[in-house]
Amino acid sequence: MFSKVQLERILETAMSTGADFAEIFIENTRSSAMNMIDGSIDQITDNLLAGVGIRVFKGLRSAYACASLADESSVLACAKSAAAALSGAAQGQMQPLTERVFPNIHPVQIVPSSAGNRRKADIVRAAYAGAKEYHGEISQAEATLLDVDRRITIANTDGLLTGDRQIRTRLFVSAVASAGGENQSGSQGPGRSMGLEMFDTIDPRQVGQDAARQAVTMLHAGYCPAGRMTVAIENGFGGVIFHEACGHSLEATSVAKGRSQFAGKLGQQIANAKVTAIDDGTIPGAWGSVNIDDEGHPTQKNVLIENGVLKGYLIDRFNGMRMGSPATGSSRRQNYRYEPTSRMTNTYIAPGPDRNEDIIRSISYGLYARQMGGGSVNPVTGEFNFAVTEGYLVRNGEIQEPVRGASLIGKGSEILMDIDMVGQNLDHGQGMCGSASGSIPVNVGQPLIRVSSITVGGR
Repeated sequence: MFSKVQLERILETAMSTGADFAEIFIENTRSSAMNMIDGSIDQITDNLLAGVGIRVFKGLRSAYACASLADESSVLACAKSAAAALSGAAQGQMQPLTERVFPNIHPVQIVPSSAGNRRKADIVRAAYAGAKEYHGEISQAEATLLDVDRRITIANTDGLLTGDRQIRTRLFVSAVASAGGENQSGSQGPGRSMGLEMFDTIDPRQVGQDAARQAVTMLHAGYCPAGRMTVAIENGFGGVIFHEACGHSLEATSVAKGRSQFAGKLGQQIANAKVTAIDDGTIPGAWGSVNIDDEGHPTQKNVLIENGVLKGYLIDRFNGMRMGSPATGSSRRQNYRYEPTSRMTNTYIAPGPDRNEDIIRSISYGLYARQMGGGSVNPVTGEFNFAVTEGYLVRNGEIQEPVRGASLIGKGSEILMDIDMVGQNLDHGQGMCGSASGSIPVNVGQPLIRVSSITVGGR
């Protein structure tokens, strides 16, 4: 899109007022969505997002400017805007750009944009039918197939010139069950860093059935009692608890400024010895994986907590300067309009020593959270509140009747210590995570875990 000579000229302009470092981020992203509701394809959308972001550092100050992608003169004007925000004696030096090509660990077999709408429509119809035909109480179903083809180029004054192509596919199905004037919903949303070959292993009809099953089950559930109790949280999307309540507090975005419950605690025990937590952006085909982060660093497997001991943080370049620590391949952004910062990729609690059946048998009275929903967290204090979208009471070591309206309320640093059993059936769920640098795709995961005592909101 721009030659090496042009990129160097833009970087030199960004450095012209004395910056220590400058970076160009160029993005061209195509996305499409096909939606089915009420038995017919409701809409098909295609979008193009193209632009450039320019970032400069001067000591521990940074400036960022962005513009819709156009000609070199427009991008030079953007570089001048970023440079104008910082001034001082020149200290940084521009290194000649040298292109680097990093391994592609997420090869795509079927690029969605080239597959044609007929093939996509078959997937959407199968998912919709799986939900709508599951049970007579399903009053409404909706299925959406999303695909994104993101191409990025990154160049900086350290001499780095690199790029990546990131293709993702996701199927989202929701269902509503109705009876006696009451409605309950269920949803499923599997996604991968893959093309349409994702559906070689994921059955769209089954995805729809799973969403409908949840809706019907909750329609006939009573309300969850409130109080302190033992809770077993199922695998997959159950990992959203760690992601929100603890993961954000391990990002340098919070840690570098001392606004984290875990700041300054490296080497200390912050969790039960059975807990090992990892963020790994290198898992082939995983929803949150990328070959390189949005600063051009290869992603890596970062062990955050090992046997209960805090081992590391997720660090981007700028906050790493504050902390005196190297970047960990964790810098991400929604698109060129956002300045990047440290974010999670695929974050999960590793399998533990406990058998899953023993975890349930150990609970004399408590809650089994089969499916978790969204929630909120304060990364400074770690206080959180999460909805349980599908829950069951446990009595005398057996899963009993379904209950609705449950929520889990607690504090990240406390729940980590109270996870006293960790199972072996690790699985991942997919979601979109919002933070300072926008909304990005992430995996959350864990095996079945037991929390010895936590506040359950209900009736």
